[in-house]
Amino acid sequence: MSPAYRLCGYAAAALMAAALAGCGQSQSKAGFGGFPPAEVTTLAVAPHNFPVAFEYVGQTLGSKDVEVRARVTGIIEKRLYTEGASVKAGQPLFIIDPKPYAAQVAQAEADLTKATAQKAQADRERARLAPLAERKAIGQKEADDAASNADFAAAAVQSARAKVDELKLNWGYTKVVAPISGLSSRAQKSEGSLATANDTLLTTISQTDPLWVGFSVSENEQLRLTRAVAGGQLVLPKDNAYDVTIKLSDGSAFPRRGRINFSDTRVSTTTGTYEMRAEVANHDAALKPGQFVRVVLRGAERKDALAVPQAAVLDGPQGKFVYVAAKDKDGKDIAQPRPIVMGDWVDADGGNLWVIESGLKPGDSVIVNGVARLQPGGPIKLAGAPEAAGQAAPGAPKGEAPKGAPSSSQK
Repeated sequence: MSPAYRLCGYAAAALMAAALAGCGQSQSKAGFGGFPPAEVTTLAVAPHNFPVAFEYVGQTLGSKDVEVRARVTGIIEKRLYTEGASVKAGQPLFIIDPKPYAAQVAQAEADLTKATAQKAQADRERARLAPLAERKAIGQKEADDAASNADFAAAAVQSARAKVDELKLNWGYTKVVAPISGLSSRAQKSEGSLATANDTLLTTISQTDPLWVGFSVSENEQLRLTRAVAGGQLVLPKDNAYDVTIKLSDGSAFPRRGRINFSDTRVSTTTGTYEMRAEVANHDAALKPGQFVRVVLRGAERKDALAVPQAAVLDGPQGKFVYVAAKDKDGKDIAQPRPIVMGDWVDADGGNLWVIESGLKPGDSVIVNGVARLQPGGPIKLAGAPEAAGQAAPGAPKGEAPKGAPSSSQK
């Protein structure tokens, strides 16, 4: 090998070593994968009282649901109402053929007339024989029989009169009227159908003002709330005095608020839940019976709870977790994953927050922005100072931390 060729080889090796050294120095200053450390914003969590809302699936119910049934047997001659329309109490709904009952009333009235005449004859006979018995002109037995016959005749008149009243009632029942005011349903029987007394369902009427909303609380949910109340972590309104909001299927809120009017103390053997019921004014019939809605109960409060924004909570193989700003062994800022157990969903200071049951402690700096670029143990660059959850309004300057909360530079 010539000296000139050997000199060129040394020069190439030197250039390659210099390039590798430069790359190593650049790599040492970068984050994972050669990218610069992620710039993040942290939030110093601190205990705070938060209003809590509970949301359940519910279904609207009429405050009165009445089944309208035939009270006499007969052929339905006519339907007198518009199906699905509002009806008033006492409004005629159906006509059942009244002619057989009119004939029965006529026959009963004739029997009453006959019984009245027989009573008059018996009274006259008793009046005629009574003086004769006093003068001993006839035997006492004759007078007693006449008095008994008069009493029998009086009882027969009362029986005949009661029969007339009964048949007149049945005659009146051929006109089926609405027992309550409310929203009618479709007719279950059409004209010409046979209606059987006390059996045939003709229609249903639901009273919709006020309207009821039934919903259920699971046994696990009730146990969780009971334990939180016993531990002083949760305060519930006295006597279930919740502020009830009804959410419709499109997500909009019903404009009128409701109240709880029933809370069962027993667990349903069929569903394993506690049944509850809310009442809401519905004078314009905007809500109809049978609608599926969401019931939101407000008025409870979590005491001294830790909460983080929704964006800070991530899903991992082992469940929910957040990233917390920490220090590595060299004192550099890194993102440390922290498994958490979440509690209630709260709306505080105009933002959506998750209450944290366990996994965090007061003063932890939770990373709330820039989490998409983080890796467990990866280097981070802190931007701004943390603020205590629930104590600084969203949109406040990044450097304005609440009094007593540690800033990112102090971590």
